Amino acid sequence: MNDRSSELFERALKVTPGGVSSPVRAFRPNPLFIESAKGSRIKDVDGKEYIDYCMAYGPMVAGHACEDVLNAVKTYLDKGTLFGAPSEPELQLIELISSRVPSAEMVRLACSGAEATMHAVRAARGFTGRDGIVKMNGGYHGAHDSVLAERDEGHTSRPGSEGVPRDAVKNTFIAEYNDIEDLVEIIDSERPACVIMEPVMGNMGVIPPEKGYLQEVRNVTKETETVLIFDEVITGFRLTSGGAQEYYGVTPDMTTCAKIMGGGLPGSAFMGKREIMEKVAPSGKVYAAGTYAGNPISAAAGMAQINYMSKGIRYTELNGRSDTLRKALSDMLEDSKVRGCVNGVGSMMTVFFGTESVANGSQAAKADREMFGRLFRHMLGKGIYLAPSALEDWFVSAAHSSEDIAATAEAFGSFLKGAVR
Repeated sequence: MNDRSSELFERALKVTPGGVSSPVRAFRPNPLFIESAKGSRIKDVDGKEYIDYCMAYGPMVAGHACEDVLNAVKTYLDKGTLFGAPSEPELQLIELISSRVPSAEMVRLACSGAEATMHAVRAARGFTGRDGIVKMNGGYHGAHDSVLAERDEGHTSRPGSEGVPRDAVKNTFIAEYNDIEDLVEIIDSERPACVIMEPVMGNMGVIPPEKGYLQEVRNVTKETETVLIFDEVITGFRLTSGGAQEYYGVTPDMTTCAKIMGGGLPGSAFMGKREIMEKVAPSGKVYAAGTYAGNPISAAAGMAQINYMSKGIRYTELNGRSDTLRKALSDMLEDSKVRGCVNGVGSMMTVFFGTESVANGSQAAKADREMFGRLFRHMLGKGIYLAPSALEDWFVSAAHSSEDIAATAEAFGSFLKGAVR
């Protein structure tokens, strides 16, 4: 049993809210405390090993403790960890991002995905002189006030958390993903500064764009001079080295990235057209700053992971292996008497129970969470670690082997057999 994890959790409950540093890590009876990780595996403090599909919620696309990343960090550590001044690794990472991401004419580094999206929204507002923003129903762009909003009546929003003033979200409007008419109606009536959206929704589980949807979004935002921001915190450097915008061939005005570009350390960026980014201080009057932005250690780690994944056919192999797992899960689900579907793009996927299809946030919210909870506990017992929430993603990494994929499919199949008894 998880005796040591249980003991540590009891200690944690006394000194931090809910016993965790982020709410998504919590589950009953207690979360696992992880001692180490390597490749596709994590090991808890009780010595049990798991095939990991949480992968730190996405950053570890090369696998845990990738040698290229570790060596890059070790090489720079002796030089110092933080300068409060520009460094060469910082500039090199910016140049690398600019060379890979189609929309990245200029890049500013930050520390977290939430910070990057906050700065991007502010830059869009400063550039357009407008206040309104549009996000997608169920979309998550960090825990800052203007985007921590939920759909209220019509397209208006209400605070998505206690402590967020209603006035903070009065200029936030919410559209349904994959519904271009809904978005057009908001833009025509509200004339917002920007639309911020995940090109592939990843915070209500994985929801891919329907054919032509992203291009339609691009067309309407361009026609109305609305800044289009792709939140690629999850998809950036995952689907391809150029992210979802390269994968789908649609270039936004601005992009936010995090997770993978930090190589397992805190790191993020917001980027976009030169005329927008030049509004950011000190070039312009849109304020964005951060003591740890451009940290040289994070920059070295991020560069190493991006370069590692860009070698040879790693993305092709990763996406192919992921397709194999997704197809296996989907086929077994279809053959069983359990109602559900498997959504996925590239190396990210989600199993939704209780519905045959999920194309937007409203549909995702109706998924059977109790059934997922049963799957989570079953897989954990089989030595497979998933994110604890029904509306999170499964992430496959370059370190997952064919044997990992086969073991995962077998465990999923055994769950379905038990679920229909």
